[in-house]
Amino acid sequence: MNSKNVIRTVMVTASLAVIGSLAGLALAAPDQAAQDRYTLTVPGGGLAFSDFKGYDTWQSVAVSETKTSVKAILANDAMIQAYKHGVPGNGKPFPEGSKVVKIEWLKKLNTKAPYVVNVPGTLKSLSFIEKDSKRFPNTHGWAYAQFTYDTASQTFKPSVTGPECGYVCHTRVASQDYTYTAYPPR
Repeated sequence: MNSKNVIRTVMVTASLAVIGSLAGLALAAPDQAAQDRYTLTVPGGGLAFSDFKGYDTWQSVAVSETKTSVKAILANDAMIQAYKHGVPGNGKPFPEGSKVVKIEWLKKLNTKAPYVVNVPGTLKSLSFIEKDSKRFPNTHGWAYAQFTYDTASQTFKPSVTGPECGYVCHTRVASQDYTYTAYPPR
């Protein structure tokens, strides 16, 4: 199998896992009715969860994996359209209103698959990034937030303070308009 087919197979497998996990989250929603996550805001002038309402229906940018987690990176239409037009590789910045969410799960081995594949397990966190240069001029327009998920109580809580919480880390990719994730071929 050539490298393009391997990448395509990995992307399809990961996308299917993400879709399945998102469906599982939707089915679990009645159990989570006790918390209205859309009332949450990162303290210190940070992003509000409500600013990302509908994130679970956004298009996939890519997937990523660490030693312990798998992540789906989804973006709103403004950001997806920019990616499709070559941003940031074409030297242009993402437009105002671009938003991205990273859904992170602890990974687990899919024991039913006929090959070795890690899939989403327990939900770990949601990370949000938004571009709004008027609100966030000190970070080249970008603001960051993270909400951890507590499985016991089935609730989210902010795990950072202020809108600049991820900025230092993202300065490493300033030439990519402060965005780590590329939009791979489909």
